[in-house]
Amino acid sequence: MDGKNLLHIILFYLLFTNMIAFFMFGIDKWKAKHDKWRTREAGLLMIALLGGSIGAWLGMRVWHHKTLHKKFKYGIPLILAAQIIAAILILII
Repeated sequence: MDGKNLLHIILFYLLFTNMIAFFMFGIDKWKAKHDKWRTREAGLLMIALLGGSIGAWLGMRVWHHKTLHKKFKYGIPLILAAQIIAAILILII
């Protein structure tokens, strides 16, 4: 597999993971309003750790969900920053 194909696979993975994260936050917000079975906080944080931190952050902002919970308010931006730093380090090495 050449570098161009690998890059396409990584970009597709990140796009897909961020879309999933974004909609997970929206669905959980809807469930919260309608007193339905909720998504575990660990699941929301895990999708961010798996590469969906931008989608999670956007989901928090768009859906106004989990914005007051410290582990999300500070955790999601920290995960995002760590992933950006890791990507930069991988690119320059």
